[in-house]
This record gives sequence, structure tokens and C-alpha cells, in this order.
Amino acid sequence: MTTSRAFPPPAPVFATADIEVLTMHEARCGMSNFDRRDMFKVVLVVEGANELHYTTRSYAVDRPALVFTNRLIPYAWEVVEGSTDQQGHLCCFSESFLHSAMRGVSLKDTVLYKVEGNPVYFLDAEQLRYFTDAFTRMRRDLQSDYAHRDDLLRNQLSIIIHEAARLQPATAQHAPVNAAERITSLFLNLLEVQFPVTAQLREPVLKSASDYADRMAIHVNHLNAMVKEVTGRSTTSHINERLVMEAKLLLAHTDWSVGEIAYSLGFEYPTYFNNFFKKHTGTTPLTFRRAHVALA
Repeated sequence: MTTSRAFPPPAPVFATADIEVLTMHEARCGMSNFDRRDMFKVVLVVEGANELHYTTRSYAVDRPALVFTNRLIPYAWEVVEGSTDQQGHLCCFSESFLHSAMRGVSLKDTVLYKVEGNPVYFLDAEQLRYFTDAFTRMRRDLQSDYAHRDDLLRNQLSIIIHEAARLQPATAQHAPVNAAERITSLFLNLLEVQFPVTAQLREPVLKSASDYADRMAIHVNHLNAMVKEVTGRSTTSHINERLVMEAKLLLAHTDWSVGEIAYSLGFEYPTYFNNFFKKHTGTTPLTFRRAHVALA
């Protein structure tokens, strides 16, 4: 039996705007509460029994492990009832920090982006010592006033990611119950975590049911069937509604050009965005913007 535990928000002790390094105790048992959806996370579990529900799979994390979560993939972290206190380390970092740490490497090929892969890597005693030392060094470096501190942190993070790629990933223990509701919840969460769009240079917004199915590592027909069963609406209608909402906000509250908004929302060409917006609103993006300015 598992139960989610709620804790008050932790006060980050070792943090900058782009990276935070905490013990599980400092983070109040880590991932269930440390809900920075704009951040990637690497968790070193030393002690404690937990379950990770990740896309459509579940993992029993009941021994030392390295766990990765992708900011674009919804997850649920549950502490097994009666488990000992959680011991370990937690590192959260922004996508821009990750990009600078992994220069010359396609992020799509790393353990952080491979959704079809497994996010849990169980560790033997030697591996546990190695990663514990790595997290300890990151905490030490984050506290220092060394001029090139961020470079040290990027190097440590890069090493952790590369070393994890050499490990044998865990195997999912079981599929979650209530598959339709869980898959639908994962889809809706994945849709929502991509917004708001606050920068033009970012990971492209997912725009099709196939994009979401690929991220969730399930067949698109299965995703469509589950979402329709639970919500009574198609996957595409949910996606289009959210894209239109975000497009209206960007048109009304930014000075970005229509082309910049189109690219930020994942459209390959501004013309595609114009056609999409007019189809769903009955007006063009420029006409909508002008009307909003006039009202304002």
C-alpha cells in the first residue's frame, strides 16, 4: 500500500536561479513535494521505499537508485507506508543550465529526454559511493564563492548524466491501475506543463496527438481512446484548445511578432499558425491583436 505525504514547502539552502542541490531531508522527502515543473530533477535515493509512476509505467524504488524526471513528462512519487525516513540527495536544474552542461551532446539522446527508456537506475555499493561523492561535491561547490563555480557544477552534472547512461536501467514492476484515468491524467498534465510560453528559444510545444503519444511511449490510437473514454473529447481538441488559449495570451500581452509567436508554439511556418488560428477563432492573429489593443 502506498500513500502520498504532504509536507510544507522546503526552504532551498543550496541554490541559484538555475540549480539547486539538497538532501532528501532538506527537501522534505524530495520529489512528492519539490514540485518545480519547470526544472529537471536527478534524485539519489539512499534509503527508503517509494513508488515512481512515470508515464504509463510504475517502478518500486526500494533500494539505492538514481532517478531522473523530465520536466515535460508527468510523474507521481509516492512513499510506501511504513517506510523508513527518506535518505539521499536531490538536484534540480533548468533546461538552459542543462544545455550549457551538455555542449556537443544531443539532449534527445540523454537519459533525461529518452521517455521510452527507464528513469530508474539501481545502484550497487560502489556506484552508490560514487554518486554520493558526486552530489557531495556539488553541494560543496554550490556553497563556495569560487568565480567559476557554475562551471564546476555543470561538469559534475554532466558526469552524473554520462555515468548514468552506462548503467543498466530498472524494469517497470507493474502497470498502474485505472489505466484510462491515469493515461488521461498524464496527458493533461503533460499538456499543461508546457505553458505558459515565456521565451522564444525553448523546447518546441507538442502540437499533435502523435507528439504526446511518443513522449508517453504509447500508441497514439491507445492514447486517443483513453482520453476520449475519460473526457468525452478527442486528444486533438484538448491540444488545439490549449494552443489557441496560449496564442491569444501571447498576442495580447507580448510584443512578439506573429512569426515569433508561431515558432514559439511549435509551428514550422507562420502561415501554418495563421491558418490554425483563423480556423479555431474565425479571425487572423493580427486582427485579434488589433482588436485587443483597441479595447485596451
